[in-house]
Amino acid sequence: MRRLVTETRAGRAVAHRFIAGDTLGEAVAVAKQLNGEGMDVSLDHLGEHVLAIEDAEDATASYLACLEAIDEAGVRGNISVKLTQLGMGLDDDAAATNLDTLASAAGRIGTSVTVDMEESAHTTTTIEIFAAVQERHGNVGIAIQSYLYRSVADLDSIIPLGGHVRLCKGAYAEPEDIAHQSRRDVDGAFDRLASILMHTEGVVPAIATHDDDRIEPVLRVAERRSEPWEFQMLYGIRRDRQAELVAAGHSVRVYVPYGGAWYPYFTRRLAERPANLTFFARALVGS
Repeated sequence: MRRLVTETRAGRAVAHRFIAGDTLGEAVAVAKQLNGEGMDVSLDHLGEHVLAIEDAEDATASYLACLEAIDEAGVRGNISVKLTQLGMGLDDDAAATNLDTLASAAGRIGTSVTVDMEESAHTTTTIEIFAAVQERHGNVGIAIQSYLYRSVADLDSIIPLGGHVRLCKGAYAEPEDIAHQSRRDVDGAFDRLASILMHTEGVVPAIATHDDDRIEPVLRVAERRSEPWEFQMLYGIRRDRQAELVAAGHSVRVYVPYGGAWYPYFTRRLAERPANLTFFARALVGS
């Protein structure tokens, strides 16, 4: 499957429905186009689980270049990072230092950093590193996954820190003793967490879903919310819905991934939505 996707023209063409490109320049061009359509962006230089701390330093440098490009191009956006790309798991202190460096640089240009949530083995450390850097800089957000049982308790410690909280369902395979397994249970947990966030002051809810059944309850609660909040959606998925929400006056931020290490991200997008897999299969047959 990897060879089919990465080594064939058709496979790469389909994958780039969801990936802005291999280079920072391509990502900035996509970001500017989305800004022109009324959407903010979060740029993600793809990569995770580095094998050497030197790779983490390289990833940090790539994100610093991304922040510089955001500033120079006047992009309305921030960056999203995975802490295993910054060294978590190899050297947690180095990962924290690298995140601190990015938060400081983002603060200088008036933007923020979102910490992606990864596999459950890293959840506790991810939250600890986020909390330490957020307390110093105040411009860091974090993702929370509704399928984890622990997420309600995690919100209790995250909310007092302020910043933004991206609520998503979760895209990793997790065992039943720590995570909901059925779609109904995951959706129910998502709705409960969304309600908590939308009723909480001092934090910016970032509701990350393409599911209309999850969107509609948020819209009803939003009528009574006076503080900022936003929807977040993935580049290349439900573009029509993104445009509709913007036209209705809602804030939408599009998650824009780029870079050469896109294969793991792409396969997670296929796995989490059957419609994506169908699109991929049809495109390959059509090619």
